[in-house]
Amino acid sequence: MDGTSSLTPAARWLGYAGLLPQIICLTLAATGHEYAFTALAGGFAYAAAIFSFLGGVWWGQAIASGKAGAGSYLVAVMPSLIAVALFLPWSFGWDWPGPALMYLGGFILMSPAIDRKLNFAANDFMRLRVQLSVGLGVLTIALGFVAEAIV
Repeated sequence: MDGTSSLTPAARWLGYAGLLPQIICLTLAATGHEYAFTALAGGFAYAAAIFSFLGGVWWGQAIASGKAGAGSYLVAVMPSLIAVALFLPWSFGWDWPGPALMYLGGFILMSPAIDRKLNFAANDFMRLRVQLSVGLGVLTIALGFVAEAIV
């Protein structure tokens, strides 16, 4: 490897900046701000949107590869379906948002394993994906623990 990267500095900085919404939600919820519950809901929505986005990335990579089978596309739609399923308890007034945030954070933490299994991504992209997934996954799980403490 010659040390060059296919990722631009803008891609890296904007990727890291994508952690800011979850940091803000976690801060508001953990400090007992008057918008704490709104921050929990916003943090769930943001993590769910990013998780769904990852499915879109997998779908696009599968198409671009020209070698993907039906399983790749099935895996690509799962994040959206999982995110909706994790939202249902809140919709019905069941035990939410702590457990849903923790599960969602766990799925985000595990998502780079799917990238590795699909084997469509360049190494520098994978390094960034792992960093961002660990960041968002841990922040989302932490938000879940805060939710359990305040709801």
